[in-house]
Amino acid sequence: MSSSLRPAFHSDNVAGASMEVLNAIVESSAGSAVPYGNDPLTERVEQQLAEIFECELSAFLVPTGTAANCLALSTLTPPWGAILCHPESHINNDENTAPEFFTGGARLIEVSGDNGKLNPSRLVEQLSHKKGDVHSAQPLAVSITQVTETGSVYRLEEIQTIGALCKEAQVPLHMDGARFANALAALGCTPAEMTWKAGVTALSFGATKNGVLGAEAVIMFDKKYAQEMGFRRKRSGHLFSKMRLLSAQMNAYLSNGLWMRNATHANAMAARLAKGLSGLPGVEAVGRSDANILFFRFPRTLIQNLQSEGYGFYTGRWEPGVVRMVTSFATTEADVDAFIEGASKALR
Repeated sequence: MSSSLRPAFHSDNVAGASMEVLNAIVESSAGSAVPYGNDPLTERVEQQLAEIFECELSAFLVPTGTAANCLALSTLTPPWGAILCHPESHINNDENTAPEFFTGGARLIEVSGDNGKLNPSRLVEQLSHKKGDVHSAQPLAVSITQVTETGSVYRLEEIQTIGALCKEAQVPLHMDGARFANALAALGCTPAEMTWKAGVTALSFGATKNGVLGAEAVIMFDKKYAQEMGFRRKRSGHLFSKMRLLSAQMNAYLSNGLWMRNATHANAMAARLAKGLSGLPGVEAVGRSDANILFFRFPRTLIQNLQSEGYGFYTGRWEPGVVRMVTSFATTEADVDAFIEGASKALR
C-alpha cells in the first residue's frame, strides 16, 4: 500500500460527500427555480426539519459551520454582550475572530469543566458576574458544543441543567451541532429531546462533516429571532442566489435516514478503532470518547513511525504524545484494521 493510500483520521472533513448528496445536486440543477431560497426544495427542507424536531421552527441554510455558528450567535448576542463557552469549544479555538466579527464585538468568556463540558456551578457564577454593570461585557448567551471538541457528548440531563440555568438568567442557549447526528446516535434520543425540549434556543445543525458537500443549517426554535437572522445572513453574504443547490444537499441528507446511518457508521468505526488500539502496549486512551472523536497517548516512536508511513492523524496541539483521530461516514473497517495493524507493526 502506497503512503498516499494510507487511512486518514485527521478529521471527518477528510471524507468527500455521500453519493446520494452528489446525485441530488445534479438532479436539482436541471431546469430553473426561483432564487434566494424561494424555491419549493428549500421550503421542503424547512418542513423536513420541523418534522424531525417535532416543532415549528425557522431554518436558514449557509455553506459553512463557521457561518452557522457566528450568524446564530450574532443574532442572539448584541455587541456589548458576552458569550459563555468552554475553553476547548470550536468557537473559542478554531474560528479565528469570526464570532467577534459577526457579533460586532461580543466577547467570548471561558467557562471550564471536565470532558469539554461547561461546569454548571461555574456557569452560574459567570451568568451573574457583574450583571447590569455598564463597565463589563454582559453575559447574554451561552454556547455548548455537541459532540464536544474532546470527544465527549453532553447527556440529556446535562443539557437540561444548562438550559434551566439559561432560562433562569433569561439568556438564550446555542448549540454548536457540527457533529449533531453523531451525538444523537450516541445518546439514542430524539432531536427534540436534545434541543428545544432541553432549553436550546438556536442550533447550528451540522451536515458537512457527515456526508454533505457544503451545507449547514441555523435552526431557530424561538421564531422571534427569525427576521434578524434572515437580515444577518444576507448582510454577511451567505444568502445563496441558487439556494436550491444547498437545499438539494440537505434534502438528500435528511431523506431515507441517510444522516443517521452515516453518523451511526462513523461512531461504530470509532469504537472499532478504540478497541483495537487499546490492546497495544504503551498506547493509552485519553479522556472520554462517546462518538467519533478519539484521543490516545502514543509513544513518541509510534507517532513518528506511523507518520513516516503516511498514516494521517493530528498531534502537537495537545499534551506531548497525545494524538487525535476522527472517523467518518466514509471510514471503512479495512481503514480501521489497517491503522491498527500499522500501529502494531510500528511497535515491534
